[in-house]
Amino acid sequence: MAGTDLPRTGRRSRLRAGRRSGFPGWRIVAALAVTQTVGYGTLYYAFAVLLHPMAASLDASTTVLTGAFTSALLGWAVLAVPVGRWLDRYGGRGLMTVGSLLATGLLVAWSQVRTVAQLYLVLIGLGLTMAMVLYEAATAVIISWFDPARRSRALLGMILVAGFASTIFLPLTGQLVARYDWRTALLVLAGGYGLVAVPLHALVLRRPSRSAATSAESGASALAASAGDPTPRDDPAVRAAVVRAALRDGRFWCLAVAFVAHSGAMSTMTVHLVGFLVERGHPATFAATVAGLLGVMSVTGRLLLAAAQRGVRLTTLVAAVFGIQAAAAFCLPLAAATRVGAALAVTAFGLGFGVASLAAPALLADRYGTVAYGSVAGLLATPVTLVRAVAPLGAAGLLQVVGGLPADARHGRRRLLCRRRRNSGPGRYAGTAVPSGTPPVGTPLRRRYWKLINW
Repeated sequence: MAGTDLPRTGRRSRLRAGRRSGFPGWRIVAALAVTQTVGYGTLYYAFAVLLHPMAASLDASTTVLTGAFTSALLGWAVLAVPVGRWLDRYGGRGLMTVGSLLATGLLVAWSQVRTVAQLYLVLIGLGLTMAMVLYEAATAVIISWFDPARRSRALLGMILVAGFASTIFLPLTGQLVARYDWRTALLVLAGGYGLVAVPLHALVLRRPSRSAATSAESGASALAASAGDPTPRDDPAVRAAVVRAALRDGRFWCLAVAFVAHSGAMSTMTVHLVGFLVERGHPATFAATVAGLLGVMSVTGRLLLAAAQRGVRLTTLVAAVFGIQAAAAFCLPLAAATRVGAALAVTAFGLGFGVASLAAPALLADRYGTVAYGSVAGLLATPVTLVRAVAPLGAAGLLQVVGGLPADARHGRRRLLCRRRRNSGPGRYAGTAVPSGTPPVGTPLRRRYWKLINW
């Protein structure tokens, strides 16, 4: 018993000494919470607000411009593994500072594009910088500083603040576009991001000391560090061994399949939920309000996960949440017939909307340690980001195949129904074709029939 008590006592004394000497880990969490909020707001969410003004200015369809943003996500996926390896070897200070500078310059370049080709080039470059400065990089920095006992709390602190990025920057960007134009809005966003992210990344971020890195390790990595060997983080052979062990581990691929499926479902739901609810006959304002529940429930789900994690295994919690999401998605086509049913299904699905951002880092760090966390997380982030980019397009294509008749067939069916009405003799619709976009007045049964034939 004495042999096991001494390391725990020494570890507790190091943690108490770290608190007394001004442990910098929490300052890093606070700085990254701010930079992730501003970064996601300007680099990721602003595109949705700028899409239609850009389409009018560049004389291009929104579908073509959306492809540019998809290209940005693909660039993000391509750079995920190299960025993870850099973070394992050198830390995040230099990488995230340079990435912030590049992102600021690319936001300025975005404001000056005149052709669709220029937009694609700029957004691909912006996607590369997203891999350098957004969530995966920030998570790797935080995990390198905190031991397993405090890791979830540190990640939760950053993620909860960054979860309000859309709440802040979607209306802010809309106000800038309404008051000026989309080009000026991008210049303002670029200036704000550069003024916030560059100095915080350059002045606050740093690599953990040898003792802090040792306390953050788990398993074989911590044993190697405490035995007097070279710090595992500085040994490429140790990092390579950890990555190889992860790739040979069947549980890593189980996690990959689960989080890839989760990412595709979230991306598809984000893009198509409003349109789906409108197609089911709900007003656009109601559909948008219900879709907003996803963001609210993402914060709620993270808080519940962090609270329940103290008494239940994390893997059990994640499996339960993913099961609830699957059931909600399966029931949504049936429940969406009523407003209450649609709200309940979206609420249940939203509980898991932000779970992956908290669960994936904790699961990877607990199982494979922090020596090669960036590399292992990059391996997982690559397919997750790829699916996030292409899943909405695949869902749209699948909907056209199995979701109903083609547009020409629908119009033909409507023309046939109108001819039948004209030939049916005098009545409300005799001699007139009912516009396909306007429901007829009359009994509830007649309105339901109109919705059926215009499905």
